[in-house]
Amino acid sequence: MAIGSEQRRRERRPEVEALFGPKRVEAALDLLHLADMAWHDCYPNDLEIEPRVLADILLCSRGDLATLIRVTLEAIIDFRDVRITADELRAEQAQ
Repeated sequence: MAIGSEQRRRERRPEVEALFGPKRVEAALDLLHLADMAWHDCYPNDLEIEPRVLADILLCSRGDLATLIRVTLEAIIDFRDVRITADELRAEQAQ
């Protein structure tokens, strides 16, 4: 079921705030809102970034806003590259 951008923002807030902190949470959420719009432009059947792609983006950002910007752009262009990096990070964390 489709949800609105404000509801997505509310649902994402706890995870994003835990990762970026209270001072940068609004900027990170703003970027993710823009990313949803860009994703929809590239993938018209999707209203938002796919959940797994979003998880990959957040993991690869490592809580750094500048990195979040770069990784988000990479994911919108071709999320497979971000997926590979995220899977490598998950494998490192599992060790």
